[in-house]
This record gives sequence, structure tokens and C-alpha cells, in this order.
Amino acid sequence: MNILVTNDDGINSRGIYDLVVALREIGDVIVIAPLGEQSAVGHALTVSLPLRVTEFHKNGQFFGFAVSGTPADCVKLALRTFLEERGLARPDIVVSGINHGRNTAVNIIYSGTVSAATEATVLDVPAIAVSLTSYHPDADFGAAAEFMKRFTPHVARTGLPRGTLLNVNVPAVPAKQIRGVAYTRQGASYWEDEFEKRVDPQERPYYWLKGQYVLEDSAEDIDDIAIREQMISITPIHYDLTNYQFLKELRENWPDGREAFFE
Repeated sequence: MNILVTNDDGINSRGIYDLVVALREIGDVIVIAPLGEQSAVGHALTVSLPLRVTEFHKNGQFFGFAVSGTPADCVKLALRTFLEERGLARPDIVVSGINHGRNTAVNIIYSGTVSAATEATVLDVPAIAVSLTSYHPDADFGAAAEFMKRFTPHVARTGLPRGTLLNVNVPAVPAKQIRGVAYTRQGASYWEDEFEKRVDPQERPYYWLKGQYVLEDSAEDIDDIAIREQMISITPIHYDLTNYQFLKELRENWPDGREAFFE
């Protein structure tokens, strides 16, 4: 099995390292990830600057390729050009992560981790985004990595509907405390954002984003609720953003003739 691994925390992050070590036990892994931190960049693509790719070594050994761009850049570049140029096989699956912090509810919109997996589905490769629900600097990614070692081959064998990825969130507890897997819906929880005004050493003002996470949901089949119950949340998501219910209302009740808007 050929596995492409990327992330949004950067190629030198602990999460991607633990993921790669685990996945190399089950397949041939190629790492193509951002050179530095790219959290919350969403599905941004680099269009006004060149993308540069450099070999990245860790612990004295070749680890993968670092890209001077976004997570979506990494996947698009890999699948469209770079792998073929290097004589490397097209991946059977793309795994993005392990992200440092949850990617549930509204976080999915901003997540570079999820967007990298989304880009894979756009290019017709099955994909998984995986996150650990802890922001602690010394978070333990072991349980998440072990789960992905067992889960990834299952997804590769079974396949996914075209355009759909699996968004996996692993609760930040020891493996023995994880109660199981829940197949969930994206929730409606959100960040109550605030911009704190500060002053730099040159007396120039700047703003720093911060906030509190507001748990809006209560249903058992919601991603955040499953995590609260120490379950691994797995949510199938796709990039069709159409509100079909409202589209029906528009077609039935809203004006659509030329005369309504131009005469």
C-alpha cells in the first residue's frame, strides 16, 4: 500500500512523525508536508509565489519532502507533478495529520489538515484527516498513531465515495481509556473569538486572536459529543457546499425572470 502523508503543523511536528513511524509498519510512506506551521490556512493555494521543495532529514535520516506552501499545495503538487517526476507511485490513500488540536464543528472550515485531505478527494484519491483533541505542547500522539495504523488499511481496502473524506478526531486520553469509535455528524460548536490589542517594542499596535470554544451541541452522534464521551469521532465530509433544501425554496418561491431584475 502506497501512502502519502502530509499535515498543516509542518514537517517537523511531533504529530506527523509519530504518524509516519506507525504507517511505515504497514505500507510505503512518502511524506510531502509544509516546511513550517500552516495551521488554519484552510484550502489556500499558492498562486503568486513559486513553490520550492527540499529534502528533509530527521534524526540523521531522510524523512520526506518539505514544501514552501500550504497543505493543499503539498497534495496538489504531489499528485499532479512531483511524484511522477521522481518515479514514485501514485498513493492508494492520503493521510493528513496528526493535527495538534481538534478539527470538529466550525474548525473544519479553517483546518489546513482537513483541506489537504479534501484536495486529495478533488484529485480522486481516498483520504483521511486525523487530529488529536489536545493543544498541550507535550501531547501524546501514540494512541492516535496506533489507531491510524489499524484504520488506514481498512479504508484503503473498503474505499470511499468519490469526493468524500473521513475526518477522524481522537480524544486525548490514554489508549486504554478510549471507549470505541463513533460515526458522527459535524457539529455546530464554535469559537467565541476576541482580538486582544497589544503593543510591540516599537510602540506599534497589533492584534492577537484568542477565544473560548463554545460547545453548542448535545446529540450523541455529533463529533464533539463523541469526543467528550472518550470515543474516536469519524465524520464523512465532502466539498459540495450546496444547501439543497434552500435551493429548492429558491427555485419554487424566488423570482427568476429577466424582468424581475433587468427591466
